[in-house]
Amino acid sequence: MQQKPLNNSSRMPASTDWGFIIPAIDIIEGKAVRLTQGDYSQKKIYNEHPLEVARHFEDAGLKRLHLVDLDGAKDGKVKNWKVLETLAGKTSLIIDFGGGIKTEKDVQIVFDSGAALATVGSIAVKNENEFVNWLAQFGADKFLLGADVKDEKIAVAGWMETTNIWIYDFIEKYMQHGVQQIFCTDVSRDGKLEGPSVELYKNIIIKFPSLHFIASGGVSSMKDLDELRNIGCKAAIIGKAIYEGRISINELTKF
Repeated sequence: MQQKPLNNSSRMPASTDWGFIIPAIDIIEGKAVRLTQGDYSQKKIYNEHPLEVARHFEDAGLKRLHLVDLDGAKDGKVKNWKVLETLAGKTSLIIDFGGGIKTEKDVQIVFDSGAALATVGSIAVKNENEFVNWLAQFGADKFLLGADVKDEKIAVAGWMETTNIWIYDFIEKYMQHGVQQIFCTDVSRDGKLEGPSVELYKNIIIKFPSLHFIASGGVSSMKDLDELRNIGCKAAIIGKAIYEGRISINELTKF
């Protein structure tokens, strides 16, 4: 792959300027899909051309995009970096990209392909020393840490494995290493359109008031977004609710 400068880093605004809404695009075999509760057998293809979806978000005035390489998450290495490269090169969206980032080379590929932020989760659980080295080398502000949770315990490997690590201990540890942005997904709610885990998020925000906390999973209505903002969430990642027509792009623009 040809090396090139980080084409999004120069236009990264302050986190407070990113806006509250972060639309998500999940990728399998280069196509925009959604899973239910991380189950690869419950896959629904929404668009075979992710660029069309990303441009739809951009045209609506949204600034940021959460791009997930589900093939990479399953196989343990970045696979859909070409999609990232296309979206970063042909839109002005500030993109965070995750899925399969396991090595320093993976991190470099993600940044070289145009991501403003590398999204990591499992590596921070399974190989703390490696992740801490990345934070020192690339800068903690270049990473978005994902905390997938089941019954307040961290889940990894595409949600196929639950650990005994308490979510609050996990967040505290990496905030001490300089991580500024963390998103939390309740596995039991993701993709089910049953509403977000408001109580869990409220507890996290109370315990870590300086954290740029991002809600993820379960958002099904504008009422959910109002509630998340009211409890202090800095942003919310939204996927299935958009694709299923529960929340319109126009509503997000006005929000």
